[in-house]
Amino acid sequence: MTDADIADRARFDAIRYAQVWEDADVLVEALHPAPGATLASIGSAGDNVLALLTTDPARVVALDLSAAQLACLRLRMAAYAALDHAALLELMGSRPSRRRGALLDRLTDGLDAADQQFWAERRAAVIRHGLGGIGKFERYFRIFRRWVLPLVSSRRQVAALLEPRDHDGRAAFYETWNNWRWRLLLRLFFSRAAMGRLGRDPAFFDFAEGSLTDHLAARIRHALVELDPADNPYLHWILTGRHGAALPLALRPEHFATIRARLDRVDIRHQSLEAFIADSPVVDGWNLSDVFEYMGPSAHAAAYRALLDATRPGGRLVYWNMLTPRHAPAELSPRIRPRDDEAHRLWRRDKAFFYSALVIEERLS
Repeated sequence: MTDADIADRARFDAIRYAQVWEDADVLVEALHPAPGATLASIGSAGDNVLALLTTDPARVVALDLSAAQLACLRLRMAAYAALDHAALLELMGSRPSRRRGALLDRLTDGLDAADQQFWAERRAAVIRHGLGGIGKFERYFRIFRRWVLPLVSSRRQVAALLEPRDHDGRAAFYETWNNWRWRLLLRLFFSRAAMGRLGRDPAFFDFAEGSLTDHLAARIRHALVELDPADNPYLHWILTGRHGAALPLALRPEHFATIRARLDRVDIRHQSLEAFIADSPVVDGWNLSDVFEYMGPSAHAAAYRALLDATRPGGRLVYWNMLTPRHAPAELSPRIRPRDDEAHRLWRRDKAFFYSALVIEERLS
């Protein structure tokens, strides 16, 4: 139906994303689940699976084809259970630390043999970069930060970019930032070829439309002018390798105890959407990340139908588009209510600014 097609074209044997690059604040509001809901989420590195625990669900099913990504989620859950909040931020890389090795060892002692071996092989990387910095996508940003960004901006300019300003101040600063060197950097480093080689798997662009560089140029301007960079943890990480004063939802201190208390509600499944749906679940809300981007039209239509059949009336399917426009197949439109105005409003607030659209579609009764 869905993921077998993806698995044939992309690799899932390494950590692609060491943190989730989708705004959990947007996701939680988009799903808008009632307490006691059953939610299903693409696992990825686990941040947004854990963020969904703040909505008081009965269960969050974390699905992923990648054993490596699910290892990231299990280690996060061990960290919430065993560490205090400050130590969690150090382990993640949100804050500097000289004790990541000791923290990691403390956590892995309680994991199974396969996870212990997995993290032993990555121990040096976690110590150096933090748990949130060891994926392929984060390495791509590290190359950008260390070797490319200094060609166009000084450390002082980067620090100035992240200072709080009003809208007019941000617009004026952006005009000084958006010089010919920056535009050249965008064309070279944020091309499909460069991102496919260094960041995302090249197979994830198989169905893409339009210019990645033009798309990112517009979205970066939005993040630097329409949003406040000072409040953007994703932008802070890209530019500094830390989260700064801003933190993603799951890492904020006000949510730490809540997430810790609800860890037993996470149901981790190393399986495809197809396999999960075959068990006839009834789900109140789906965090589908950008999974439809990787499918051709026929696979997308089949996947969407099966997902909709497994959704409780009133439940929502939430997902992102970047360069591959995907919405409910036309033949299924009588069964769903698009929440386009709500989705566009939330998309304009999305601090993980890469995507061209957020889609919210609600199953009718």
